[in-house]
Amino acid sequence: MKNKRGWIEILEAFFAIMLIAAALLILLNISNTEDEDFSYEVYQIELSILREIQINDSLRSAIASAPEPLPIPWEDEDFPLILKNKITERTPSYLNCVGKICNLTELCMIEPIESRDVYSNSVTITSTLTEGEVYRKLNLFCWTK
Repeated sequence: MKNKRGWIEILEAFFAIMLIAAALLILLNISNTEDEDFSYEVYQIELSILREIQINDSLRSAIASAPEPLPIPWEDEDFPLILKNKITERTPSYLNCVGKICNLTELCMIEPIESRDVYSNSVTITSTLTEGEVYRKLNLFCWTK
């Protein structure tokens, strides 16, 4: 009688451990899936905005003709207003997005935003034939509100 009771307790303990492990794995999988899906969505939005800017001649000209010295942060008065309006117009309501115009060869970053994941994407902007050779980079930084 004692021998059977021991095996039953061992089986109960084993199933309890398996149940707890399964619950933890499910919770970890759900949290990882949510983060990956959201970051993918933000990157797609950023790419969409940047591609639209890249193919628009007037926006490219505004970036190419922005005055030196670079970089030009979003808050600077030299940041092209037409570009700022386009980024603001295309940004979904649940995101904050800002741009920064930099030299192509320089590192282009913004100050860290406390307790926020910042998603960044960039695009190369070249001048048209009439403006001479200008190579700049437009970085777009987005985070949730």
